[in-house]
Amino acid sequence: MSVKIAVAAPFKHMRKERLQRSEFVFYIAIDRKWMNKEQANQLLERARSEGLVEVDGGAIRPLFDVADVSIPLGFKPTSDVLVAESPYEEVIGRIVAATGKPPQEVIAEFHRIATDHFDGNLRVEAAVVILAKKYGVAFEDKLAALERSVAKKR
Repeated sequence: MSVKIAVAAPFKHMRKERLQRSEFVFYIAIDRKWMNKEQANQLLERARSEGLVEVDGGAIRPLFDVADVSIPLGFKPTSDVLVAESPYEEVIGRIVAATGKPPQEVIAEFHRIATDHFDGNLRVEAAVVILAKKYGVAFEDKLAALERSVAKKR
């Protein structure tokens, strides 16, 4: 979520619907001193890959309603915004949040599913989907990313 907040900040602060790449990088790196120019460009690339922004030439346009994003007072993104979480880790996080179980317990449960029911022939992406269905946790928005993750491993 902090990626979305970090991306929304320049648009909200400058009250613009479109920004030039240089304006975005200037805001993140020089005005706010949140990160260096290279990291600001990495943030922009991550936001583009996650479908948060559209980059058309040098213009950047958010693909979400910036007005709906609340920027906490004193907000400063951490380096975590530059590292994309794998889709199955995100689904595990959702399961942890929904069930209140510790992450280790959820991970152990999905490993048991893979080994006990499928003799170890089930990929973690599939096991986490089975577990998400078991607990009624939404995973549909991550399904395409999970499929791409499986395709990369082939």
